[in-house]
Amino acid sequence: MKILFYGTPEFALPTLEALRDRHQIVGVITQPDKPAGRGRRLTAPPVKRRAEAAGIPVLQPRRLRDPEWPARLAAFGAEVAVVVAFGQILPQPVLDVPTRGSINLHASLLPRYRGAAPIAWAIIRGEPETGITTFRMDAGMDTGEMLVQEATSIRPDETAGELARRLAALGAQVIVRTLDELDALTPIPQEHGAATLAPRLKKEDGWLRLTEPARALANRIHGCNPWPGAALASPAGRLLIWRATVVPHRTTMPAGTLVAAGPGATCIATGEGLLLPVEVQPENRKAMSWEEFLRGARLEIGARLVGLDSAS
Repeated sequence: MKILFYGTPEFALPTLEALRDRHQIVGVITQPDKPAGRGRRLTAPPVKRRAEAAGIPVLQPRRLRDPEWPARLAAFGAEVAVVVAFGQILPQPVLDVPTRGSINLHASLLPRYRGAAPIAWAIIRGEPETGITTFRMDAGMDTGEMLVQEATSIRPDETAGELARRLAALGAQVIVRTLDELDALTPIPQEHGAATLAPRLKKEDGWLRLTEPARALANRIHGCNPWPGAALASPAGRLLIWRATVVPHRTTMPAGTLVAAGPGATCIATGEGLLLPVEVQPENRKAMSWEEFLRGARLEIGARLVGLDSAS
């Protein structure tokens, strides 16, 4: 089958490779190069680099809504478009270009978590499972008729980055199955009344509010890893927490207070239970263990940490 592939980040690479093994990818559409790193050097997205290495033609439109794009895309002669984390909304004239339509691979169990950050929000909101959905695209945001769905459990304390890698591999399997069975599949309309949204994360989404229960804080920490990071303020400055566990221990100490919970375990009091950071990163420094941070910052039992929204 002749496929026009839309994708940008690393998440899309397993699907790109799986399709290359079984079909003819006639062209790749990806986002423009962007500045990255400390030097802000112009950097190609992962999908572009992989496609160019494979000798596949690449286009990088800034706006697919510009009127010249349907004709340019039609020149590829694609039967199907496959879209995986592309980063732009495809207008209807672009969706209609392939003769057999456009199919999206989405990292959630639709209609839940429509939007740009379904993996992060599923973890932040404490979902026990998520999965992959393929669907026929329409002009809405992840609203099209579903083709194949496969669920997977979210592991305890799994980060968004770790879950994304698992879902990327699962998604590659699901899209292969979708295309293999395309003629036999019956599209299923989504139940729009059950839809939830997963908007693009902002830095403020990582701000920790220590009056919340420890489990909710741990979910936010892991959902915001690798971006934007979960942050709070300590006497030693701003602190990112990358990993944490929950200690089901009651305390009467105010939220944010460092308390002892067993030999050598210094936890943070929360609105319910204790939060035990595992990996943290002080401002302008590398990531380190919680114990190493406490020693270097000379923070002892009774010291207070606060959420960034409460910091002065």
